[in-house]
Amino acid sequence: MDSRILANKLIEKAIISDELAQKLLNESAVSGKSFEEIVYMRRLVDEVSVAEAKAAILNIPYKKIDAASIPEDILKIIPENTAKTYRIVPISLSEGMAVVGMLNPDNTQAQEALRFIAKQNKLNLGVYIITPTDFELVLRRYAPYQREVQDAIKSLNIKPGSDSAGQRIVSLDETGAKVDEAPIIKIVSSTLKAAVEQKASDIHIEPQRTRLRIRFRIDGSLKEASSFPLELLQPVVSRVKVLSNLKIDETRVPQDGRFRTIIFGRDVDYRVSTLPTPLGEKVVIRVLDPMAGLKGVEDLGLVGQNAEWVIEALKKPFGMVLVTGPTGSGKTTTLYAFLQMINREDVNIMSMEDPIEYFVDGVNQSQIRPEIGYSFATGLRQALRQDPDVIMVGEIRDNETAGLAVQAALTGHIVLSTLHTNNAAAVVPRLIDMGVAPFLLPSSLNVMIAQRLVRRLCDNCKRPEDAPPDIQKLIAGEVEKLPESMKKQIPPPPYRVYKAPGCEECKGKGVKGRIALFEVMKITRELENIIASGTTEGRVKDEAKRQGIVSLRQDGIIKALNGVISIEEVIRETTETQ
Repeated sequence: MDSRILANKLIEKAIISDELAQKLLNESAVSGKSFEEIVYMRRLVDEVSVAEAKAAILNIPYKKIDAASIPEDILKIIPENTAKTYRIVPISLSEGMAVVGMLNPDNTQAQEALRFIAKQNKLNLGVYIITPTDFELVLRRYAPYQREVQDAIKSLNIKPGSDSAGQRIVSLDETGAKVDEAPIIKIVSSTLKAAVEQKASDIHIEPQRTRLRIRFRIDGSLKEASSFPLELLQPVVSRVKVLSNLKIDETRVPQDGRFRTIIFGRDVDYRVSTLPTPLGEKVVIRVLDPMAGLKGVEDLGLVGQNAEWVIEALKKPFGMVLVTGPTGSGKTTTLYAFLQMINREDVNIMSMEDPIEYFVDGVNQSQIRPEIGYSFATGLRQALRQDPDVIMVGEIRDNETAGLAVQAALTGHIVLSTLHTNNAAAVVPRLIDMGVAPFLLPSSLNVMIAQRLVRRLCDNCKRPEDAPPDIQKLIAGEVEKLPESMKKQIPPPPYRVYKAPGCEECKGKGVKGRIALFEVMKITRELENIIASGTTEGRVKDEAKRQGIVSLRQDGIIKALNGVISIEEVIRETTETQ
């Protein structure tokens, strides 16, 4: 595609400025790379925006595709080599009509190849423009993770030997022949890509008695992804250490590191932790994919009254917004969503994090290092000298940090942070227990949010059914406590809940992704009086009921009745909050 035409279309759509477009065109002329390549390489524009601009120019529609849902037999329409060479992938096949996705539909050679395939298979053709990321994801379907890894292992010619204890049997005169590095690099690279592709949050590399096991944590559950000969443990761990700049020869003590790479067109961070075990080092890699981890407020599951109260609190000129819940409940992801909401050019946002999970453009993020005396409290003091409008504190862990956060909120700053309590009502007693003067809380606290993570039902295979009598009674009791405005949104009994038996799209699990349950409570005049006269969690809960807050369980029931999650998950995750 002509670079100038694409640049003009992006300018016309206000996606890039005239000045930036000219700089990129000049760079294209000097480097020999196309304007489009440079835009993708620099990640200056969202891929979808470029694809939509190309669609408008070529009068060919853009389509977002789900690579995982394309059946295996459809991939056979276009051979792997043809797909790679001409950047074409099949999407669907129905009644003699083959629909394909193309990166460059105006490429004459690609058009000829496509016509040949259509004639050979006696098919009609439908064409969509797709993004480079979607193209790469479909391309990986031709060479799945297991096949890539097995091919790499075969090239090493390993002959594993083991005794009853799972230790490799060695010969005294064995020479230390160096293992070829290329297959190991391929194995590690394929594992990292597969984790991103499958939306895993963690990769576990674990030495077992007779093998090296690779597990991915997907939607909160661990699942074995692959298995290697135990002889590959040391080279695989060494490769991960090289990537994360850790000491290769240090295997006796745990080490922590991180690295960043570009996968499927986006920056992905990996946080690495090693741990010595009797069989060798175990490695856990946290996958920090911005596409999976950075969400909007609605994507989190924050809707209705809860969303209104939170947005109202974030629009105030100062005050604390505290998110609470157990470890692994998604508190940090929620804070990042709030940051993105208020991240504007005219706002100075500072964050103190341990660790920094996602890098956000426009936010001044600082890594806390307690081992050298740089704590949350120290960082918060320094942040106040940086002329901030918004301060994010990763976690309020001690009395000093709690006191400084309250003072920051009182002196004209929005403060976002997390706390460990079971529900929103426990936030005020917890802060008082941490030494915060009670009379300061009404002026400094805007809103308190409790949350839990639950698994989403698969949209493809979920089916409604009448809830059992005991569940009907439980739902009716919780619906009765809801505010009148919320009751109108609930269908009348008998209540129907949803089950997902599992299908090809969700890999037989019945669930796909996760969503949060929320409980939001705000400071009122009545709560202020309770704080002044002696706070207990029970009195705060009574005020919460008077406010008409939607509890964690009620929020879960609303989502269950709408078919988003299962009622069993709601009951299990909210039992201790009742």
